[in-house]
Amino acid sequence: MATASSPAVLADATRDETSLSRFLHGLPGVDQVGVEARAASLGTRSIKKAAKLWAIDTAISMVDLTTLEGADTRGKVRSLAAKARRPDPDRPDTPPVAAVCVYPDMAATAVEALQGTGIGVASVATAFPSGRSSREVKLTDVRLAVEAGAAEVDMVIDRGAFLEGRYGHVFDEIRAVKQACGDAHLKVILETGELATYDNVRRASWLGLLAGGDFIKTSTGKVSPAATLPVTHVMLQAVRDWYDATGELRGVKPAGGIRSTKDALRYLVAVHEVAGEEWLTPELFRFGASSLLGDLVLQRRTQHDGHYSGPDYVAVD
Repeated sequence: MATASSPAVLADATRDETSLSRFLHGLPGVDQVGVEARAASLGTRSIKKAAKLWAIDTAISMVDLTTLEGADTRGKVRSLAAKARRPDPDRPDTPPVAAVCVYPDMAATAVEALQGTGIGVASVATAFPSGRSSREVKLTDVRLAVEAGAAEVDMVIDRGAFLEGRYGHVFDEIRAVKQACGDAHLKVILETGELATYDNVRRASWLGLLAGGDFIKTSTGKVSPAATLPVTHVMLQAVRDWYDATGELRGVKPAGGIRSTKDALRYLVAVHEVAGEEWLTPELFRFGASSLLGDLVLQRRTQHDGHYSGPDYVAVD
């Protein structure tokens, strides 16, 4: 196994394959009924108007505006970048999004279109979305993204190796990708819809954190189910526990299936209640989404104007 860069308090956990397996399987089990009940309960919280305006703007600022299709073109990426800069062209006080997320071959186009805006460019990598390739190919994927100017890399873990219990293999791969990222931030996609249990989500979360991930991310958006509130609760608890153990703040990114303002606000409530107020910032929480931004802009207009604008007045693709 590679040498861990995690704090000394957790160094023994990554000493070798046996130690890593013992640590991950020694984590407290997740109470399925409890986590689902708490997620449902927090999801019913109401937000008053003034707080709702703040929450909508905060959610907009946390969006990783995403296009990950085989039919992506440079023109589409430029249009996405324009939307990222000015989500509502008629309302210049609307905050920009956090980042634009694309495939590695589109990263340079996004970087050029967003130059000087402060909006990041994130690139998926490591044979996204399946992760089925050699490590050499995966690392080349990462280097291409970073050389094109991506400031963030969203990698996928080897779910097959994880489910076989080959945690050292997954750990070493994340560490190698982290090294290839250089100064770029690393988001580790767990693809929670393929992990089967909340206990596996907790183990994968800790594995990603131990290996140096700056963020842990639910999903590629290509597998169903993608992000869910209970899974995100488990991941938020993991980064909170990591902070309590190490003093280091790491982020969470739910991705896939979050389409409405109501959904986004439920996630923000979960962030506040499970991880804490410190995580209510784009540096520590993101939404991976394509259609969410349009609804956030519509609801923002509704809050300001007192009536529903409707999709005819805002681009919602």
